[in-house]
Amino acid sequence: MKKFSTLALVVSAALLAGCNDTDYVQPTEVKIATYNLSFDRNTFEDLVAEMQIVPAKQEQLVTTYLDGTIADVDKQTAEKVIQIRNVAAVIQKNRPNVLMMAEYNNDGTGENKAALIGFQDNYLSIAQSIDGAGGEANLEPITFPHLESYSTNTGLASGLDLDNNGTIGGLGDDWGFGKYHGQYAFALMSQYEIDTDNTRSFQTFKWKDLEGAQIPTITNCNDPKNPIPTGMKCGDEWYSAEEWEQVRLSSKNHVDAPIIIPTENGEEVVHLLMSHPTPPVFDTGKNKAQNAAEVKFWNQYIQGKEFFYDDAGLNGGLADNAKFVIMGDQNLDPIAGDGISDVMQTLHDDPLVNQEVMNGELYPSSNGASEHAADKSLTHPKPNRISSTFGLGVDYAIPSANLNVVDSGVYWSASYEEGRKLFNDTRIGQYGDGKSVSSDHRMVWIKTQF
Repeated sequence: MKKFSTLALVVSAALLAGCNDTDYVQPTEVKIATYNLSFDRNTFEDLVAEMQIVPAKQEQLVTTYLDGTIADVDKQTAEKVIQIRNVAAVIQKNRPNVLMMAEYNNDGTGENKAALIGFQDNYLSIAQSIDGAGGEANLEPITFPHLESYSTNTGLASGLDLDNNGTIGGLGDDWGFGKYHGQYAFALMSQYEIDTDNTRSFQTFKWKDLEGAQIPTITNCNDPKNPIPTGMKCGDEWYSAEEWEQVRLSSKNHVDAPIIIPTENGEEVVHLLMSHPTPPVFDTGKNKAQNAAEVKFWNQYIQGKEFFYDDAGLNGGLADNAKFVIMGDQNLDPIAGDGISDVMQTLHDDPLVNQEVMNGELYPSSNGASEHAADKSLTHPKPNRISSTFGLGVDYAIPSANLNVVDSGVYWSASYEEGRKLFNDTRIGQYGDGKSVSSDHRMVWIKTQF
């Protein structure tokens, strides 16, 4: 008697059911990713110029760089081209349908999309190499018809003495740190329609209006690299009462951008909740408090708190039962680092968030992270979850509990895996890793079914 496998019986039953009842419908799979690209150029115009370099010129620059015949004046441009091409290769290899990109400079307002269009036309639309600089063009081009860039607080003058140095003006007095208005901004590329009419931004939302907000105090009191300002002492409130009334929460912006996904059962709307909080370091304690508050923003927003107001004057948080993904380099690890880790763990534990992804078997991880931790003697408790070369897991695509997530990952090739030269290549730059080769962050992604 012939034996049939369980799989064969299931398939047969499905086929019979299809004949007698309804046809099987393949679910729509959507890959949503976040990636800090480290495109932090000295000017926005620098990034635009690099993105306008046509493929033939790119080839010339890369070839002469690798064979040592390049002119000194072109060497830096060649290194930037190699970085951009490697980042494009990471994107082509992973093929996200939706991609939030941190550290993608803009004009401050997000209206000038020249750098985004150039990235699409001259890099993403051109086959790149899984083998890094000079490798065979063996990856498929990828197209994102929908591109958006968002206004940012970085480099935007506040008109206040926010760094308490006694004068108004300079980097420390901007709403967010940046050498110019638009540095360290973020952008979105999507293969699905971005509902711009219903996109909400919170660039001007005041820190004081967040639930539980308090004026930050000086807590880093004995750091020679970050001395306490003259006339102040440990424990002092960083802002005056008058300043506190005006201080903006977002170091860049907080943006709720809905995307519209067509499926067999109709359109699905997913809210992309994007931000890039300030690092919780580099000062006497204000940054640590602000980083935590910027992360708390989303935790309170998804709970639908009523106190929120956006830049258009609309009130309220996210609607009940809305599908969402919290995205971006949050500069906060839930179990390690200098930030207030409990704030991130609280977000991980929120029942509105997909627990299988944020606390279970689908937590994004990679072999490359584990290997990097071993090579650098890092002490992270869960090294396979690291998403940055500095040894912390700070990059996120946090899905809502009502999203059916079927897979996830961090793209970071180990030395024994394909694509290693997209991360480590001793031929490039001074160190042959990090931003020299591609980025000091890694792409984090989830795959959902509808």
